[in-house]
Parts: sequence; C-alpha cells; structure tokens
Amino acid sequence: MLTEKQIQDISDQITLVSDLSDNHLVEFCKIANQRYRAGIPIVTDENYDFIFISELAKRIPSHPFLKQIEDEIEGFSEEKIKLPEKMLSTDKAYTWGEVEKWLERIAKFSDDFEFPLDEVLIKGTAKLDGFAGYDDGAKLYTRGDGNKGSDISRVFDRGLGILNDSERGQGPGEIVVKRSYFENHLSGHFEYPRNFQASLIKEKELDHFAKDAINVKAALFVPFKQLPFWQGSIKQFKDQFAEIVSELEQGVDFDIDGVVFEVVNTDLKIHMGSNRKFHRWQIAFKENKEKAQVKVISITPQVGRTGKITPVAELEPTQLSGATIYRATGHHFGLVKEQGLGAGSIVELTRSGMVIPKINKVLKKAEVNIPSNCPSCESQLIWDADFLMCPNINSCPDQVRGKMIYFFKILANNDGFGQATIKKLYENGIRRVSEIYLLEIDQLIAMGFGEKTSKNLIDQLNRSRHESIEDWRFLAAFGVQRLGMGNCENLFKNYPIEEVFELTADEIANIDGFAELTAEQIFKGLESIRDEYQILIKTGFELEKTPLSDEVALIESPFHNKKIVFTGAMSHSRSELEKQAKMLGISVAKSVSSKTDFLIIGENVGQSKMNDAKKHKVEIITESEYLKKLNT
Repeated sequence: MLTEKQIQDISDQITLVSDLSDNHLVEFCKIANQRYRAGIPIVTDENYDFIFISELAKRIPSHPFLKQIEDEIEGFSEEKIKLPEKMLSTDKAYTWGEVEKWLERIAKFSDDFEFPLDEVLIKGTAKLDGFAGYDDGAKLYTRGDGNKGSDISRVFDRGLGILNDSERGQGPGEIVVKRSYFENHLSGHFEYPRNFQASLIKEKELDHFAKDAINVKAALFVPFKQLPFWQGSIKQFKDQFAEIVSELEQGVDFDIDGVVFEVVNTDLKIHMGSNRKFHRWQIAFKENKEKAQVKVISITPQVGRTGKITPVAELEPTQLSGATIYRATGHHFGLVKEQGLGAGSIVELTRSGMVIPKINKVLKKAEVNIPSNCPSCESQLIWDADFLMCPNINSCPDQVRGKMIYFFKILANNDGFGQATIKKLYENGIRRVSEIYLLEIDQLIAMGFGEKTSKNLIDQLNRSRHESIEDWRFLAAFGVQRLGMGNCENLFKNYPIEEVFELTADEIANIDGFAELTAEQIFKGLESIRDEYQILIKTGFELEKTPLSDEVALIESPFHNKKIVFTGAMSHSRSELEKQAKMLGISVAKSVSSKTDFLIIGENVGQSKMNDAKKHKVEIITESEYLKKLNT
C-alpha cells in the first residue's frame, strides 16, 4: 500500500512514474481517480492522462482499470439504479495523428455501411470538466459505472438551474461552475473548481458558497445539447481543425478538458457502435500546450534492456502543467553532442503526451560530457550510429533486469512481475525469465517474499502458462530487435513457430516486408534466444498458432472469403467463434449491411439485425447449421 508521503512524492514527480512498480502505478491511478471524482484532485487532469494513464496503457494495455467506466463520483450511499441509456467514457486523442486514425475508422465504417463519406457530418463541442449526469426529466443520475448511477435529483430541489433556463429532460450533461465566478468569488476558498462542484452534489446540507453560486446561476447543470457547437463535413473538419478547436475552447465560461467530436449521422453512429468503454463514433481531443525554459543541472546516463544509453537531464525544479518537473529525457547521446546539451544548458521543455517531459530544443548550449563507461556495469561503451551502447548484453544488470521486465510486460497475461519484483529476484541470483518459471514457493519465501505474495506470484506464473496466448506475442516478449508483435505475426504467416529458428537470413529476407538488414538482425536475434525459448516452451505454454497464409488460401468451405455477422446468445463463446472464423479466412463484421453474406443467429436474437438481414437479402442460418456446414 502506498503511504500518503509516497502518494505526494508521486504527485509532485519527486518519484518518477518510470520508477514505479506496476502495482504501485495501478494503485496510484486508482487513488488519483477516486480523489478526482470526490472533488479533491491530487494531480491535474492533464497529468493524470498524459503521464499516469499513458504509462499504464504502455505497460499493461489489457489492465481492467483501463477498460472500465470510471465511476463519476465516489461515496454515495444510495442504491444504484439503471440509467435511461448508457453513459460511456470518451476515447481520447492527444495529437492530430490520433484524430486522423479516428477519421480513418469512420471512413472504414462508412465504406462497410455503404454510406457516402462526403455526407458524413462531424459535430464539435467543448468537453466540460465537471460532474457528468443524466437528466430524464424525472430524475438526475450520476454516470456511475456507465450502466447504473445514483439518484441526485436533490440538486434540482436545492435550486440548481439549467443552462439557458432550458427545460428538464435533455439527457446527458455536466454539473459545473462558471469559470469567471469561481475566479472572482471562490478561488480563495477552494483550490480547484472540482473541489467546489463536489459540494453541490454531496448529501450533506449546502454551505453558503454553494447556495450563493446557485442563487446567481453560476452553478448549473449544462445539457450537452445546450452547448455552442461547430458542425461540418469531414473535409471542413480537416481543413479548419486548429481554428475549430480554438473557437470551441474559448466559447464557454466553464473549465474545459478538451474538445469532443462526434459523428452526427444517426444510422452511421448505430453502425459504428461502441466497445465496453467508448463510443466508436466519438473522440475527445486534449492538447497540452504548456512550455517552459529550464536550466539543466546535469546529464545522467541510464541503460535500457537493449544496451542503449539514454541521457536524462536533471533540471532545476520547474512548474509545468500543474506539476513540478525535475527530469526530462534527452533521447540519445547523438542529440546531446549535436545540440550541446550539458550542465548549464537552457532548454525549452514541453509536455505533450510524454510520460517523461520532452526537451523540445536547446536554447543555450553548454559543454557536453559523454560517458565512457556503462553506469550499470562499468563496461566500455561503444558508438552505434547516433547511439551510445553498452556491449555487455548478457551481464549488465540493468539490461538483464530490463529484458525480464519487458517479457512480462509484453506477455500481458500476469500480474506482479514489475520492476520491484524483478529487482528483488535479480538480487537473489535470478538472471533469466526461464529461471523465474522454474521457481517454487519455498524458494521465493527464502528470497524474502511473504508467503501470500509467493503463492500469488506462482499462481500468476501458472496462469500465464495455462491461459492461451498468441504465438506472435510470445515470441515478441523475448525482445529481439526488429521483432515486434507485427513482424512476429508476419513471420508466422509464412513459417510455423517450430521452423523459425532454423531459417537463414536469406529466407527471412525473402518474406514480404523484411528488408535485408532487418532480416540479418532478426536472424542473429533468434539465434541469441534459441536456448531460452526452448526452456520456456517446455514449461507448458499454451500457444495459439497463427494460420499460415497458404493454409488459409487452401481452405474450402461455404464461408471462405465471405462476410458473416454473429448475433444472439451462442452456445459457444462468441469470441472463440469469431477468432476461429478469422483463422479460416472468414470476414467477421459487427453489423449487417448489403455486403454481408450470412447472419449467424443464436438464442434471443434482436429484431434490428433480423430486419437488416431481410432488407439486404442476407442468408440467415442458425449457429448449429453454421457449425455443421463448417465441418463438412
């Protein structure tokens, strides 16, 4: 458990997020979220997104905390009640590139739905930083977990107004306080608007600050339908993006947390649908614009799992985006030499989606000090193009620990093997992942782990072996250069995993997508992990084999190269059916269109997909008929 001192140090960035164990990172994210929702934030919303959630998504992309709807407010005693409609979170984009990917998804869905792209309309509104609620005219609900919330209709009984004096029952919106009123009347008593907004909602009697704000209509419920908005075509959206964002950000007298964009066309929105957390037709753009000029105290070299030496600039403490910054990455020593980055340099610092703040440019050069020895093992460093490298790949402590941490991070099907655990294992003589999988409870206890912790670690190791995992993910976890998850999958589409270690560099180079230099690096990398791979695979990992391209092409069935949709309650796992279909060269869609060939139905089928199937003359068959045809 994190102590209050540890929480404060993390909030102030005295303890860097990169130094947190996985467990402590998750714990801090949960604590920060709870306190933010309760109106007592410990980090700014920008830092929460740009630093902590970004790092958690990077380390453990499948962690349940990232996939759940964040409860809008904690501490209600009322019974949770079902919302009139789901209130999901909003997916976020921090760069124009991420917005473009969202537009590409819209184009893909439009094409699949046969909806003309030039008829797609985009709407933009400010993203309010308040407490989300849903007003159906009779009750006002908190967002809760997205499905069920608490009844806080009392806020209207207390006199809370609605923006523009409009009527009740306009659906989703947020409880907010006007920015100008907060600055003039409340900033001396509350650190953040959210601290004050929480007091409007709590069950306790309102204080005079809340009553005054309600009386002068500075505290309001703002239905999203009442917000100023921009609307236009995708072309207009692309051409005017910066101006649209600026206009919407300045168009309201409330604290905002970015700009929300969504598809307007109802039929296309329904077709795009949602996942468990986000509507696919909606995205929030959040921009971190702050910069600072900072003096560099010193440059600290750090070594990663690949042996690359990264320069970290130790900075004079500087406030940026609501946090005190002490360090920033210098990327690599080639840039250090080129830019004159050293003790006494003045740098321009930015934070734009970076886990560690970024040095944008060096404003004043200083004498550069290039290390000659590895900071972890004292080996003589060597240059590889612009990168300073430690060649001691098998014995350098930081490289060895980094490789083990990376394996569990990429595998992503276990908990507990973060930096702190790996460090302790290393101190007790563990040097390879295969050695970890051969450990027993009594050995872990002898190393200083508690009995309960030791059992949990062994359980997680067993879980990671017995839960099926894609063969490409398993190979990628070894960290071979140029063999990320995408290249591993491409490799296995051409050769089964049992054969890849016997391939020559030329055979790898002949695979579409692998250049000669890349193939040479992969060949050497595979040779270096061959023994470790053999030991680990013998411990019993359940690998899902990637189907070979030739095998998929040769499959003959009524569904090969067809587009199908599953609907209703299936007797088999829906995800397993979809996975099997894709392996057999079948295209699986979520909604029925004129391009759909078959609708596969289970029990309790919704009428919407059945009507669409009849409309587009799609063949409808039962799950059992589908499986029977598949196996004939």
